[in-house]
Amino acid sequence: MKDRSPGKIYQQQIEKHKESLNRLLKKKNLLGWLRLLVFLATVIISFKIFAASGAIGLLPALIGFALFLYLVFIDTDNNENIENTKTLININEEELKILNNDLSHRPDGVNYLPHVHDYAQDLDLFGTVSLFQLLNRSSSEQGQNLLANNLLHPLTQDQILKRQEAVAELSPTVEWRQQFQSFSRQTTITTSTETKIINWLSEEDKHFKSPYWKVFVWLYTVVTLSSAAAAIAGYIPSGTFLFLFTLYFIISIILSRNTIKPYILLSKIVREISTVEKLVNWIENKNLTSSLLVQMQQNLQAKNGNASAQIRRLKSILDKFDLRLNIVGPLFMNSFLLWDVRQMMALNEWRKKNKLIAPRLFETIAEMEVLNSLAAVHFNYPHWSFPKFADTYFFFESRELGHPLIPEKERVNNHLKIENNTLVSLVTGSNMAGKSTFLRSIGVNIVLAQMGSPVCAENFILSPVRLMTSMRISDNLAENTSTFYAELKKLKTIIEAVNRHENIFVLLDEMLRGTNSQDRHTGSAAFITQLIRQGRFAVIATHDLELADLKKQYPQALENYHFDVQVKGEELFFDYKLKAGVCHSLNASLLMKKIGIEL
Repeated sequence: MKDRSPGKIYQQQIEKHKESLNRLLKKKNLLGWLRLLVFLATVIISFKIFAASGAIGLLPALIGFALFLYLVFIDTDNNENIENTKTLININEEELKILNNDLSHRPDGVNYLPHVHDYAQDLDLFGTVSLFQLLNRSSSEQGQNLLANNLLHPLTQDQILKRQEAVAELSPTVEWRQQFQSFSRQTTITTSTETKIINWLSEEDKHFKSPYWKVFVWLYTVVTLSSAAAAIAGYIPSGTFLFLFTLYFIISIILSRNTIKPYILLSKIVREISTVEKLVNWIENKNLTSSLLVQMQQNLQAKNGNASAQIRRLKSILDKFDLRLNIVGPLFMNSFLLWDVRQMMALNEWRKKNKLIAPRLFETIAEMEVLNSLAAVHFNYPHWSFPKFADTYFFFESRELGHPLIPEKERVNNHLKIENNTLVSLVTGSNMAGKSTFLRSIGVNIVLAQMGSPVCAENFILSPVRLMTSMRISDNLAENTSTFYAELKKLKTIIEAVNRHENIFVLLDEMLRGTNSQDRHTGSAAFITQLIRQGRFAVIATHDLELADLKKQYPQALENYHFDVQVKGEELFFDYKLKAGVCHSLNASLLMKKIGIEL
């Protein structure tokens, strides 16, 4: 991949996979003709030899049948490669859409949006055109759950730094990451599957747990096969053997009843088990060096070898169990070999050896899906940076800070530094000048930083904090709550954290908008004063220019910034750049005139 432009790399991948797909489709067509040719040749040759030489004609029939099955096996493998290649094409096409700011095809994760949260309702974490859509490359429920949880709950600083290292390592491995994605899409791994497996593993063996059952099955098989051999040799009359066979069949039916429940449980999720095996094997065989990724590989070590080998063993047992689905299984294999009982004992043995491994498997897959999501973001936006962290409360510095959901060509980046005694940064400005977007840019990037992701900034330094926001407030008819009271409840939560001296960072947009101007100003000024007295940090956007006068009372603790607008005739021009000082250019009157209000 000589050209490191993400868009061109994805296009190259699409072209490469389309060429592979064409070859695979041609191979599929060839295999179809070969199977037909083998079938016809086998029938014709066997018939002619049988007509001329009798039973010897069965030999070419057996050879032809074996060759036909071999071609079927190759075709099955080829079909899997076709589906995998189609999925890889789709993955690269999706990445191109993301680069072109089209997130409409992405899951929106709105089901993860909590009713009450410190910041989730204000920062477009979930829903249409959301951070979840931009980040998520997970297919499993566990992976999506973990990603959503990381958006809502910051990691520790140690976890963040380890994740940054892992993301940086995975970022350039585009083909490896996309193949991991492709495997995960073959059959979606659900939390229901995880629960079923863990519950099954936690159960005690109810049947065939005594070691004497192995002896019984061995002796039973010796007896049944010996009687069959004796009947074929003519030592046992056919009537007697028929009676014995009926007896064997009844015994096998009685014993097999105790295998039905676990078989039904596991057979329903065998495809998901197969997907787990592929994902785990893909992780195991990758040469990884960062501490988090190495630890994840170590978590996949089982007592009896790699976890993928143990999962293959489980799948093999279930595949053997599936022989019960055709007439040969229950009629002959169970009657003579107690086939179901053998597989049940194998399942019991597997369960004893692998009780503790299942939770680690699903946790590792989920973590890798989240790392893959963040690695894709790091690869797609190479100018984004990994944040650094300050040890003291509170420090914040960003250069070229932008909102990740705004297209790069339209995005206007800004600088901001908060340190030492500057507790409150007050942002005034005209309508539509960029105040709210700036606050959300800060908030969204703090969320990204504290989940181990790159951030949309050239440089970003942050003290680990509890982020709290109040920007989008709406009423709640179900709770009979007005917009104003809803905001008061949000502010109450913030004030309680302030009074507890928690290490919080507050983002507020237009405080107390649901009341009259005088009360609004009084309440806002009192809130800012309380923040300063308690030594808590905040960025507050407001249209109330009088609040800027608090700078006289708190010259060190409060800093004024603004976004302005240029008015030329009847037109407004915004540059969306943050500037020091108080805003003096207002535009509300002009906007009201534009919609027809006569002033």
